Amino acid sequence: MSESQAGLDFSMVIASTVHDMKNALTAVMRAHGEWLGRLPEAQRHGPERAVIDYEFAHLNGMMVQLLGLYKLGVNQLPLRPDYHELDDFIGAQLAGHQEVLDSRGITATCEVDAFCPLGFFDRELIGSVVGNVLINAIRYARQAIQVSVSEAQGQLVLSINDDGPGYPAEMIERQSDFVQGINPVSGSTGLGLYFSARIAERHQRNGVHGRIELANGGALGGGLFRLYLP
Repeated sequence: MSESQAGLDFSMVIASTVHDMKNALTAVMRAHGEWLGRLPEAQRHGPERAVIDYEFAHLNGMMVQLLGLYKLGVNQLPLRPDYHELDDFIGAQLAGHQEVLDSRGITATCEVDAFCPLGFFDRELIGSVVGNVLINAIRYARQAIQVSVSEAQGQLVLSINDDGPGYPAEMIERQSDFVQGINPVSGSTGLGLYFSARIAERHQRNGVHGRIELANGGALGGGLFRLYLP
């Protein structure tokens, strides 16, 4: 067996293992939710729940991302773009993270420009990007997150802004190289941003590709993630 064949087999084993882990995590999350429902109301909202809810969402997001990266690597990640109502799309994303937001005391708001109520994109893939960024924003936000949709130079711009400390200067300066190795302080690998950039790039129209952009500031003053879709 050649080295390339061995490497492919190993990647398939990893992908299969991650898939099984994701199913196991889903079962644990379901059981945890049922257990919470049997607790007295006063015991359901302790600080431990904020940690558990966040880490459940974080682990699930990482597994979705790893499976997506594997499928990208073997050219098996289909792109199925369609028109979607942006109010509905963003509302569904925030609703999926509402328990985590509530447990951490964070208020999330949504603003959609009246001139761009629809977007043309793969709902599942862009949803995985938005979900990943929201989890990151929840980690660093103090009290607020704002998701907004606007238009710039004929492109749809989906922005996620938080009131946290913002992205490190080095990450913004090197944002063209999202896979930057493991940060010994934060533990970040940059794979989440790499995945987001690849998904954005796959969306194209008339030779214009989607892209992502990192900055600090915005209405809330913290990290500002922008996703551009043609």
